Amino acid sequence: MKYIGIIPARYASTRFEGKPLADLGGRPVIEHVYRRVEEALGQAAVATDDERILKAVEAFGGVAVMTSDKHRSGTDRCLEAYENLGSQADVVINVQGDEPFVDPDQIRLIASSFEDPATEIATLALPFPSDGKYADLENPNRPKVVFDANGFAMFFSRSVIPYARGVERENWPSVTQYYTHVGMYAFRIATLRRVVALPQSSLELTESLEQLRWLQNGFRIKVKITDKATIGIDTPADLEAARALLRSKN
Repeated sequence: MKYIGIIPARYASTRFEGKPLADLGGRPVIEHVYRRVEEALGQAAVATDDERILKAVEAFGGVAVMTSDKHRSGTDRCLEAYENLGSQADVVINVQGDEPFVDPDQIRLIASSFEDPATEIATLALPFPSDGKYADLENPNRPKVVFDANGFAMFFSRSVIPYARGVERENWPSVTQYYTHVGMYAFRIATLRRVVALPQSSLELTESLEQLRWLQNGFRIKVKITDKATIGIDTPADLEAARALLRSKN
């Protein structure tokens, strides 16, 4: 099996314009992500719609490719990048470009899903702590996932699932194991081409979660469990927190 990690990176962002190029410890955020993907897979590329990001990646010796600015999602951008690169990889791993601390072990973990020939799509989930606060679990920006006995996703939701009947909501984390979704995806290339061609589905539009389009159209999503939380940069305040974390690690 050959794998490639593709990192979609847009310059435009309503909450933090230009965040892929924001300085983090003397290097742009996108370089931190790129180095970790490269370490895990040996093959990485940034898919962007902005010349500034392209030039920044090339400046640190990375591979970048221009893609359309019309894509609905990073998944669509990954497919165009794969084709523009002329890649021969069997599996594409879509890694978020705003997570500079993504762990290479997480990337290797999702790649391991494809040792099973039945796996078409794979993703990651993080166990929510039993002593965690319900308010954190309830956060709609932390989608939840439930999966079957074979580790295939049954549903993703911004709501808390499953519903713990007869239990005070504040106690829900202590009575059953909840899982939050880690937004990393991997696809066999034939499957990637098929899901990108699908129209948006009713569930996807309702929850604003693209993976529901795939489930609603009969695709199975393998869920691997990670014990490592990711840290995304969505706002300037997140960047300052990332800088503090990096200083503490150094």
